[in-house]
Amino acid sequence: MQDVFQTLGLSSQFVLSAIVAIGVFTTLLAIAVPILAGNKLKSRMKAVALERDQIRARERARLASEKERGRGLRQEHNRGFAGMVVERLNLRSALVDDKTVANLRAAGYRGQRPLTMFLFARVTIPLVFFAIAAFYIFGLGLLASWPFPVRLLVFLIAGYLGFYIPVILVNNTAQKRRQSIMQAWPDALDLLLICVESGSSIEAAFRRVAEEVGIQSIPLAEELTLLTAELSFLPDRKQAYDNLSSRTGLEGVKAVCTALIQAERYGTPISQALRVMAQENRDIRMNAAEKKAAALPPKLTVPMIVFFLPVLFVVILGPAVIRVFGLE
Repeated sequence: MQDVFQTLGLSSQFVLSAIVAIGVFTTLLAIAVPILAGNKLKSRMKAVALERDQIRARERARLASEKERGRGLRQEHNRGFAGMVVERLNLRSALVDDKTVANLRAAGYRGQRPLTMFLFARVTIPLVFFAIAAFYIFGLGLLASWPFPVRLLVFLIAGYLGFYIPVILVNNTAQKRRQSIMQAWPDALDLLLICVESGSSIEAAFRRVAEEVGIQSIPLAEELTLLTAELSFLPDRKQAYDNLSSRTGLEGVKAVCTALIQAERYGTPISQALRVMAQENRDIRMNAAEKKAAALPPKLTVPMIVFFLPVLFVVILGPAVIRVFGLE
C-alpha cells in the first residue's frame, strides 16, 4: 500500500490526515444540518395561522358585501417588482387557469403572492436560460462545428425548458406533499375516531388531530388546521369538506369527506363511518407499499448487471487469469 502511495506522490501521513479531515467534516455536517434546519413545524403552522386569518377576513368581507348589496371590499395586494411585471404583461389572464391554482394549492402555496412569484418565474427563468445559452453557444463558440439551425434549435430548447421548470418544481412539490398526506392519513383517521368516540365535536377532533399529526406529516397538519378554520367560518360545512378534498387531490381524502358529509346529512354515526374509512385507507396504503415492493426486482436488474456482475467476474476470474499468464 505504501508503494502505491509513493508511486502516486502521496505520503501515508497525508492520506491519514485527509481521511481524518473528511471524517471530522462529515461529523460536523451531520451535527450542523439539523440545527440549521430549524423547526419547520412552527414556521408552517404560522403560515397556516395566516391563512386562517385570511379566511376570517374573507368571510367578514363577504358578509359585509351581502349587507351592502353588491358593494364589496377591494383588497390591495403588496405590489413589488414581480407584481408590476405580472400586471404589465397581463400574465394572469394568459397563464393562469383553475388547474394552475389547484396545483399551487396542492403544493402548499396559497394566496396571491405565490401565484405572482410563479408567474414571474415563468417569465424570468426563460430569459436567464436564453442568456446562458447565448453566452455559451454564440459567445464562447460551443457547438461551433454544428450547423446554425441546430444551434438555434438548442438555444430555443433552453428557453422552452426554463419556461416549464417552475411547473415541474410545483408538480414535484405537490406530489411529495400528497405522499406525505397519504402516509399519515390512516393514522389521522384513527386519532379522529378516538376523539369522536370520547365525546368531542368534529371541529375539536380535527383541531386535536392537527396538533398531534404534525410530528408525522406537516402538510396534513396544515390541511386539517385549514379545515378546522373553514368549519368554523363557512356557512356550509359541505363546502369545507369539498375544499379539503380539492386541495389534497387524493381519493382517500375525498372518500372520507364524502362519508362525513353523508353522515351529517342523514344523521348516521360518524364514528362508524370513520372506522370503516380508516381501515380502507390503511388497506390502500398497504397495497401501495406492496406495489412498490413488487416493482423493485425489475428496477434492480440493470444496476446489478452494470455494477455487480463486473465485480463478481473480476473476483472470480482474476486469480485464474493471473495464474494463466504467470503474473503472480
